[in-house]
Amino acid sequence: MTVEFGRYRYGPWHDGPDPLAAPVDLRSALESIGQDIMDGRSPRSALDELLRRGTRDVSGLDDLLRRLWRRRSELQRRHNLDGTLQEVRRLLDEALRAERAALFPDPDDEARFREAQLDALPPGTAAAVRELADYDWRSAEARESYEKIRDLLGRELMESRFHGMRQALQQIRPGDVERIRRMMADLNDLLLAHLRGENTDKRFADFMRKHGDFFPENPRNTEELIDALAARAAAAQRMLNSMSAEQRAELAELMSGAFGDPRMLEQIASLDANLRALRPGEDWTSSARFRGQDPLGFGEGAAAMAELAELDALAEQLAQSYPGARLEDIDLESLQRHLGEQAAVDARRLAELERELRAAGLLERTEDGSLRLSPKALRRLGETALKDVIGALRGRRGQRDTRHAGAAGEPTGSSRPWQFGDTEPWDVPRTVRNAVLRTASTSDGSVALDVVDVEVAETEQRARAAVALCVDTSFSMVSEGRWVPMKRTALALHQLIRTRFRTDALQLITFSRHARSVELAELVGLEGVFEQGTNLHHALLLAARHLRRNPDAQPVVLVVTDGEPTAHLDPDGNADFRYPPHPRTLRKTVAQVDELARLGASVTVFKLGEDPRLAAFVDLIARRGGGRVVAPDLDGLGAAVISDYLRTRRPR
Repeated sequence: MTVEFGRYRYGPWHDGPDPLAAPVDLRSALESIGQDIMDGRSPRSALDELLRRGTRDVSGLDDLLRRLWRRRSELQRRHNLDGTLQEVRRLLDEALRAERAALFPDPDDEARFREAQLDALPPGTAAAVRELADYDWRSAEARESYEKIRDLLGRELMESRFHGMRQALQQIRPGDVERIRRMMADLNDLLLAHLRGENTDKRFADFMRKHGDFFPENPRNTEELIDALAARAAAAQRMLNSMSAEQRAELAELMSGAFGDPRMLEQIASLDANLRALRPGEDWTSSARFRGQDPLGFGEGAAAMAELAELDALAEQLAQSYPGARLEDIDLESLQRHLGEQAAVDARRLAELERELRAAGLLERTEDGSLRLSPKALRRLGETALKDVIGALRGRRGQRDTRHAGAAGEPTGSSRPWQFGDTEPWDVPRTVRNAVLRTASTSDGSVALDVVDVEVAETEQRARAAVALCVDTSFSMVSEGRWVPMKRTALALHQLIRTRFRTDALQLITFSRHARSVELAELVGLEGVFEQGTNLHHALLLAARHLRRNPDAQPVVLVVTDGEPTAHLDPDGNADFRYPPHPRTLRKTVAQVDELARLGASVTVFKLGEDPRLAAFVDLIARRGGGRVVAPDLDGLGAAVISDYLRTRRPR
């Protein structure tokens, strides 16, 4: 709907992407990719999954592909390919009926002889049409119906090879057939010259000047002309391949009488031969099954086969399964033609989303060419994870949100707007400055404070902590659905330390059969591997090494696990795995807890699951080392770890 208002006119935007459309939602897209990566997917497959799944407002590639296959299936279920044969049979029956009606009242022998001729016609449609080629029709109506057969066959033959010929040949006028024959002869001469490697630019220009009205697609050079003709001719051949042998034979016999000129079929045969030689890569051999009730003529059938080929090409582009595939490969005009304007908009938005993710620096390539999350993307994921954790902490019943960044209350030099419940001191200079700026435009020049002007000084605890977060990466963490909550917990803790406790030293340690120190990006992208063993002993060894490197810091050791220790590290560096746990494994693990206690660290264990043997062991090490055992649910794991970190890092 278009509305005019004065000199302006308002209506739907149809000229390319909507300039007022909302920008793509990079944050939700990144969260979706991050979730898949933490589930164990590679960044490349996570990005592909996002594009296949789509977003809340944009259909994904899978949905577009599903609609495309439905369109293809409907096309085949609705139609069949014997429309030309049926129409010729109808016109032939009309001609014979009119001729018999004209002969019946005539008592002479010639009329009876003609009736005998008609009675002796062969049963096949093509053979009957051929037998009547030289018949002297008594009825003008019958003669007209028979001439319609020749014109119909000519139109179908031309339309099967030339797009848009149907409209040009709706009414055959004297001279049209000869004009088409000359065009065909000139076209074959042009293609033969091109096939011989000659420069055909001038010949092509002359050809289009004489016969350009036969080519509404308006090719710009010989190559484009060949592309259009070869696609159409290959579609016609695939239609013939899709018919039964009897149908093909009958149609070929009928087509020899197209326009009543056998030379036309010879020109078509030459055209097909030239196009096959010039475009051998076209699909000349496949077929399709049409099983509907709506008959298609030869020209319509060729158009349907061309549409199927276009749908197949679109399906390949949407599947993105070939090497070097890009969303820019999708033919948006073709997609809009088959699935509507919104489908093209969705495909364009997906391509824009992929470009924006790369342009925003959220994905980067490693030295081996694979994709990974950039530090910027990890920060954003950490912000989201920390926000969720803080929300969970504030939602705990019976706990008051003091909004302190640290326990000591020492100013950091920065401030923030006051919010209800804040207990920090006012930042007076900033508060007065805000009031002056707000009231600068008043006429009397007076300054009055308002609650919106107030800013409070941020504080943080100045004590420094050395934090070791040890996370269990054995396969049970994956199989029991604890993999992603563990990673989100690490993200939240890393983000909190990086932004609010910058002097703290965080070490992330993973442990299964062996333990190792990892960077955040490596932990986030870590894939679950079936490996038996929970080597808490090795993890605590690495935690102790981290604490010794930071002797002036408050020691904090946090352990997230769902299984009792089943492995320990031998002096030669090999892991000794035993199940059930060997007493030696338990002794070495407890000894390492004692070593941490001597370094001033108590171990807090976050116990996941209901394993009674694990519960007994963690209670033992808590009593032994003065630590704690926390048994959170998966949704509360991050909040529990953050809360214990804030509690433990205070100087004792």
